[in-house]
Amino acid sequence: MSEQINHHRRRFFGMTAIALAAVEFGVTGVAAAQTAPASPAALPDVKAGTHTSFEALKQIKTDVLDIGYAEAGKADGPVVLLLHGWPYDIYSFVDVAPLLASAGYRVIIPYLRGYGTTRFLDDKTPRNGQPSALAADMIALLDALKIEKAVIAGYDWGGRTANIMAALWPERCKAMVSVSGYLIGSQAANEKPLPPKAELAWWYQFYFATERGRLGYASNTHDFAKLIWQTASPKWNFDDATFDRSAAAFDNPDHVDIVIHNYRWRLGLVEGEAKYDAFEKKLAALPMISVPTITMEGDANGAPHPEPSAYAGKFSGKYEHRTIGGGIGHNLPQEAPQAFAQAVIDVDRF
Repeated sequence: MSEQINHHRRRFFGMTAIALAAVEFGVTGVAAAQTAPASPAALPDVKAGTHTSFEALKQIKTDVLDIGYAEAGKADGPVVLLLHGWPYDIYSFVDVAPLLASAGYRVIIPYLRGYGTTRFLDDKTPRNGQPSALAADMIALLDALKIEKAVIAGYDWGGRTANIMAALWPERCKAMVSVSGYLIGSQAANEKPLPPKAELAWWYQFYFATERGRLGYASNTHDFAKLIWQTASPKWNFDDATFDRSAAAFDNPDHVDIVIHNYRWRLGLVEGEAKYDAFEKKLAALPMISVPTITMEGDANGAPHPEPSAYAGKFSGKYEHRTIGGGIGHNLPQEAPQAFAQAVIDVDRF
């Protein structure tokens, strides 16, 4: 179903406690922005799991990373940047990409730092998983590809990355699709304890805060990830082939370091890099997001997430929320690819 929200008549109340739970969980030489392609009559019906591979897997270097990414669609089409979460990978969008390509888009799906074929260029670079670093990576990717502006869409870590990009670099973001809504937070905000039930949902972040947890994740990465898949999407009957296809991305040599640093950073247990301090200061104020946005939620999301009413007031531009029925869990684009692709197309036409 779809719920249209009028921001000019809404006021934001009671955000802090619920948002905390959600949190835990000038460019030169770039191509000119392009308008949205003509609207297709209707997206074809696509059953989740129809596709099992991407046509093109590529690599491109930025100042910090050699980023691996999948690409689909016309090279001169308007760009959509699709961002995956943890513990998932680019195959979350394996059915979304051909739908968007068929609608005329150029689709870019990068492996985040610590996943797949993305590698650090320098062994001395800190294996930093703080959210603003991941967002800066994606701006650097757009620069390397000479892309001025893109529609950005993601979930979990990818949704948080998209939110940060839209808040800090709105001029680079034509529009946004964000699963589970507004995911920007800060170390200071995370100092406040949550109610016991909410804390229980974040059991793994406390596990990761210990050396036992780090060793446990390193020793049992695939089994750990499969457990998260099962609990976050309790009605998604994925098969072993689907899981194994994504689990290969966790064999990245930096994966464990990035994941552990990400969750420890959120709890204020480790430092980030000084070069991101200015970004973190802005994000700590929980800035409004002005770019056109559609937020989404699956009706069977087993991962911690806020109610849509808790974050609607954080979007000051054109905005809509969609709850997707049918037992859809946390990995919404892979479980409901047609709904996700349709949201990308629709937000581009706001």
